[in-house]
Amino acid sequence: MLGRKIILSLFILLFTTPFAFSQTEALKGVVNNLAFYRQQKDLKYLTNARKQVDSLIKTKKDSSNVPKSVFRAVVYSSILYTDSLNKLGVPANTLDQISALVDHLSGSGQIFKYQVEMDFSKRCLGNVYIRKGAAALQDKKYETALGNFQKAQHFVPRYRRINGYIAYTNNLLGKYVDAARSYTLLLNTDTVQSEDIVAAANVYKSLGDTTKALQVLQKGRKLLPEDDALLYDEANIYTNRKDYKSLAPLLPQLLSKNPKNAQLAFMAANCYDHLNDGDRAESLYLQAIELRSRYYDAVFNLGLLYFKEYTNKDGDQQKNIGRAIQWFEKANTILPNNLQCLQLLQWAYLKTRNEDQLNRINDKLKQLTN
Repeated sequence: MLGRKIILSLFILLFTTPFAFSQTEALKGVVNNLAFYRQQKDLKYLTNARKQVDSLIKTKKDSSNVPKSVFRAVVYSSILYTDSLNKLGVPANTLDQISALVDHLSGSGQIFKYQVEMDFSKRCLGNVYIRKGAAALQDKKYETALGNFQKAQHFVPRYRRINGYIAYTNNLLGKYVDAARSYTLLLNTDTVQSEDIVAAANVYKSLGDTTKALQVLQKGRKLLPEDDALLYDEANIYTNRKDYKSLAPLLPQLLSKNPKNAQLAFMAANCYDHLNDGDRAESLYLQAIELRSRYYDAVFNLGLLYFKEYTNKDGDQQKNIGRAIQWFEKANTILPNNLQCLQLLQWAYLKTRNEDQLNRINDKLKQLTN
């Protein structure tokens, strides 16, 4: 899928380029055949253009003729770009030759007269290298893909999306610092997309720099304020950091956008629990359990919430210890051998002097610890 997206993005840019080339009488046939191809999409016109330009370059003097060389670059870059299946049978080294020719012509003192033609050739070559890079990605030849994307960037440096392809490939290669550098360049353009921001943040996480990851996500949210993925990613970083004060302001928007997400309801409940907002925590733990009945963490944490209220002597202690036992027992049906849950049940039955249940739990703990 990535390969297809990569090719299409530059294909549109190239196909809308007009053939408004300057021409001498000798080159008129070449230009006309290029125009006919654009109108009719018939490869025979590219074949004709190729034959005509080849017929004009036969001697060393011809090869040093700038106008002829420019149109050789235009014709062959058009073929390389258009004829991806090589139905016209150009030699395997044609891409390398035309790339070298374009680089050579770029240093010519006369080349300013042919800026339109040169720009067109460079865009064609850029697309060819992007296409080759995408194919290499699909074949998991990541170093080859990276080389092709870098060549594409050489020819079309103003096409900023290539920074995303280079960053993505560097990420696959484990070159996180290089990936971060390319993502930084991409994030400073107006072509940034949600997946670029998420990917950039993930690179910084891989480098252990969650502060930079947060900065990337926060900048992304300013650019794309309605994007759920960026909001959720930022919330996850705060959760992993146990930074519940920073997480709390994000929760109303997250919950309103994802009312049936059990994991998100648990994240919010756990946050409010740590901020000692028991009522909100209780409501959201119950919501998470309603959405996923065997959600162990939500069930256990709800029991733990009532247990803490009992030990802190808040509210109706007898009611709280009863609720704690109810939810610990439910948690025990989900994960019967969880020692922490069994130990809390042991303590709760000891406090309520329920010897029958206490003996049951003690027997189970002996079986697990012997």
